[in-house]
Amino acid sequence: MPKITDKKKIKKILISQPKPQDIEKSPYGCLAEKHKLKLEFQKFIKIEGIASKEFRKEKIAILDHSAIIFTSRHAVDHFFRMAKEMRVEIQDSLKYFCVSESTAFYLQKYVQYRKRKIFHGKQNFKELIDILIKHKDEKFLLPVSDIHKQSMIKLLDNNKINYTKAVLYKTVASNLSKVNINKFDMIIFFSPSGIASLFKNFPEYKQNGTTIAAFGPTTTKAVKEAGLELNIQAPTKTAPSMTMAIDEFIQKEKKKK
Repeated sequence: MPKITDKKKIKKILISQPKPQDIEKSPYGCLAEKHKLKLEFQKFIKIEGIASKEFRKEKIAILDHSAIIFTSRHAVDHFFRMAKEMRVEIQDSLKYFCVSESTAFYLQKYVQYRKRKIFHGKQNFKELIDILIKHKDEKFLLPVSDIHKQSMIKLLDNNKINYTKAVLYKTVASNLSKVNINKFDMIIFFSPSGIASLFKNFPEYKQNGTTIAAFGPTTTKAVKEAGLELNIQAPTKTAPSMTMAIDEFIQKEKKKK
């Protein structure tokens, strides 16, 4: 494995996310053009719904709740999927609390938006908590994946929110058998699940000098726990996005003698 001071030439990058619709206008497109990079996008994880038979074992009654907390579009999709599979008729009086405005607007796929009581935060769960506190009389249902942020649960518990956690979908590894993992100079990860997928698909994987980038503290922790050398971390004060962090890294490498 090369020393951290060695100059690393980056040409091919594997990004463990879906390809943007308009790559040329995206930050990744600009990054590729600036540094003459070859980018490949590949989802390392996928979402699968929990079967209604499995959910029934939890003995959670959807209609016992007066409000729903939605943290993502996946949560919205699988809540309404489960309700349909269990033949539960969603009442018009049900209130919806969404982590962001975009998640709230996504509800239009399933309900008449203007005729429902819908509340939303600006972007993160901590902001949504302030709204939930004002509705403490509600009994909330929280649809989540089998892998979810414990910080979110801690916030709900600390603020004594009356809620029930319902696991309605799960995060599983994608099939990466068609990916030549060793041809890339850099691999970018965005979740601990992505790291788990890497080793599930390639149990004998060795880093061998490949530059590893991680977004977020939990992903950073997963990289280190997997015994990999972390070369790029985001967000930082100077690089709030992954593309900015990569740009910084490549610029520094080019300046090395």
